[in-house]
Amino acid sequence: MARREYAASLDVGTSKVAMVIGVPTHDGGVDIIGVGTSPAAGMRRGVVVDIDATVQAITGACEKAERMAGVKVKSVYVGAGGPHMTTTNNRGMVAVSRADREITEDDVNRVMEAARVLNVPTDREIVHILPRQFIVDGYDGVKDPVGMVGVRLEVEALIVTGAAASLQNLLRCVYRAGLQVDELVLSSLAAGEAVLHPAERELGVMLVDMGAGTTQVALYAQGSLWQAAVVPLGGGHITNDIAVGLRTPVHQAEAIKVANGRAQGSAGDDDVLLGVPGTAGGSQRQVSRRTLNTIIEARAQEIMELVAQQLRSLGYPQALPAGAVLTGGSSVLTGMVELAEACLEMPARTGFPVLSGGLDDIARDPALATGVGLVMRALQQRGPDASGPWDRGRPGSLWARLVGWVRDLT
Repeated sequence: MARREYAASLDVGTSKVAMVIGVPTHDGGVDIIGVGTSPAAGMRRGVVVDIDATVQAITGACEKAERMAGVKVKSVYVGAGGPHMTTTNNRGMVAVSRADREITEDDVNRVMEAARVLNVPTDREIVHILPRQFIVDGYDGVKDPVGMVGVRLEVEALIVTGAAASLQNLLRCVYRAGLQVDELVLSSLAAGEAVLHPAERELGVMLVDMGAGTTQVALYAQGSLWQAAVVPLGGGHITNDIAVGLRTPVHQAEAIKVANGRAQGSAGDDDVLLGVPGTAGGSQRQVSRRTLNTIIEARAQEIMELVAQQLRSLGYPQALPAGAVLTGGSSVLTGMVELAEACLEMPARTGFPVLSGGLDDIARDPALATGVGLVMRALQQRGPDASGPWDRGRPGSLWARLVGWVRDLT
């Protein structure tokens, strides 16, 4: 293949499946060379409910992306989201092993393994162990302790787990579509890679990834993912409210929302009339845009209030210094940023994937943030600054059982 080495990602969401293919640039960036999407009929709130339908959607997205990129995809980085994904905090501590007290990669691996020691229910699997900060002889805030001198090394880590059955069903779908899995990654962690600037992650920022079935919340501080949570509502709930309130089919409600909807009403809405198709071939009716936007605003405000509630429950009663970054397909609804600023009481912006070139006009879509972020993560892990092995689940746990699960499918 003449192209540079590429990486591919798969984001299996509630409303769509997206595959993104990218290649590294010479300056360390990413060029997106292929994008493919398919409707996700077999998903509900980020969880597989119909394996055959999900496999079909994955295959469709893969074929479209492969045609655009001119490559054959064999393996993918897969995003994992949904209400079953949870986080917990833990600490690990070890004595530095070398006689001269210089901290090595082996010491870091050992302290991360120590942080892994916690009671995980048998029906859950560790997906990530993410170091928030290292502590050397009581001095905290250390990002990379390798090469430092000390007696005691500690780590504060964020443990990400998911329901084993939900993860297994997702991976079964990927394998049945003829793809191998390179890594399973928390969706909001991947989206943060694509849309957050390093200065925001360092200062303190909240990522709000607004999907169709759920809204994922990720808090960053000191350059690392600090906490994560899920609100079980998303843009699909807004669409369903419109369908019920205006008595129109769901696909028509989605089209009306995209073309005319606002998360906050505006002056003159009463003067604008919209044609709304009836159900079962009924005649078209006229409704004011204010009626539409009242429905949208009620649900959008509920979502943002639940995000604010999650922020407080995670221990952040005040606004984060870098504010909130909204991404995901529902974040582009007109007025959503202004509504977020009012509900969260902090500055907000829409997060677009930061790309170097390639299919920039297609891939700079908040709906593709997770897929683009997964590609970025894949290419980073193949480079000289790759993260350590602690960043994923324990060998012998989820990843070691993948081979067994594949064997069950054959």
